[in-house]
Amino acid sequence: MALPSIYEGLEEKVPDSLDDLHGPAEGVVALPLHLAWSGLTEFDLSKPGIRMEMYRTVITTGQRADYETYLNAGHLTADWLVLRRGLGPGYRHAWEKKLSLPRETSA
Repeated sequence: MALPSIYEGLEEKVPDSLDDLHGPAEGVVALPLHLAWSGLTEFDLSKPGIRMEMYRTVITTGQRADYETYLNAGHLTADWLVLRRGLGPGYRHAWEKKLSLPRETSA
């Protein structure tokens, strides 16, 4: 019996609209243990690399309520083309399809 893909059902977890993402735009965010159980647990949103690490953590370990609480639509859209490189293909596809986020284009 084959195991289901780790990406199965991801699109259903993605919020319906960028307007549903009400996360903070500035400051230091402390993620709860169910999201960040080891390593860095507090993230300074003024530092793009740290912010994107937090977004990767939330996207890959969170649920819809976590996305809506911790992700900010402005940061997500501004950082997406770099952030997407650190996500698996299933995450990229689900978020890009559901929220019409830009896909990487060849130059």
